[in-house]
Amino acid sequence: MLSILTIGADAGCPAEEVARIAAQRLGFEYVGSHRLESLLSEEFGEGLEIPAKAWAAAVESVLSRLAAAHHLVICFAGCEQLFPRLSLATRVHLRASDNRRIGNLMVERRLDRTAAKAALRELDAAARTLRKQRFGRMGSPDGLQDAVLNASHLAPEQLAACAVAVVEVKGAPELISQQAEAHLRFQSRLQLASHGITAKGNATLPGRTKEFGHPSEETFANLLDFYRVAWDYEPKSFPLQWDKDGKVLEAFTPDFYLPEFDLYVELTTMKQALVTRKNRKVKLLKAIYPQVNIQIFYQKDYQDLIGKYVQQHSD
Repeated sequence: MLSILTIGADAGCPAEEVARIAAQRLGFEYVGSHRLESLLSEEFGEGLEIPAKAWAAAVESVLSRLAAAHHLVICFAGCEQLFPRLSLATRVHLRASDNRRIGNLMVERRLDRTAAKAALRELDAAARTLRKQRFGRMGSPDGLQDAVLNASHLAPEQLAACAVAVVEVKGAPELISQQAEAHLRFQSRLQLASHGITAKGNATLPGRTKEFGHPSEETFANLLDFYRVAWDYEPKSFPLQWDKDGKVLEAFTPDFYLPEFDLYVELTTMKQALVTRKNRKVKLLKAIYPQVNIQIFYQKDYQDLIGKYVQQHSD
């Protein structure tokens, strides 16, 4: 289970207060908007303006690493739409009537009712615009939330108790595995690279003394260099079959190892018969060595990366 509870909310709801209380009761680490900005600065450098379309990948990159060491409660705009393929994140959203939200803004900002009503309209419009820019849609997908809580008549402590109950109903959370965390960060890093964003001080690039078995492998190494991802070429072979005396009959040597992500990468840009053979070997490797993290890059994956590389190189 991904160890993240998201607290989203309509404008004018006490989301941060609820999230802080829930984090304290659960013993989770709280990540709000200010902490998030600090994490992004540490990862990508002070003052970097992350494009809206790259925002989700950047945030997932820093949070997946944090979630490998701590259970998290996160609360900032759009948090519930992160990690869309990991349905085991717990997502809670706060809603309230317009009258309640206006009243909250009157108290929070010391406004009269007319000014608070105008402020709410501006906040709602800004939230829709931000979601559109970051996720391509103004609202959250249907069925995304695990619970929607009515904040019109419940105090923050009561709302937090409800959020904690949702987590407990789903079961005791587990920290994200190192393998899953490495996979998430690798995928995020590739998305970020298409926007020209790299982690600060990341990857000491190897010297160019390697001889590659296929031109596609050298091109892939160039891509990793461009994206500032450290790599080793064919560093290890894994025995797959042995005879009765223990002599290795068949072994498999993945093309690349990415130490930062503890990830092996195998390229398959050849004809279908060879792709099928490689798929069999990778499947067998996973069965014999389940602790080994390996990802196959098929021809389409490779072509997509080449396209991003060419686009970046021509800018």
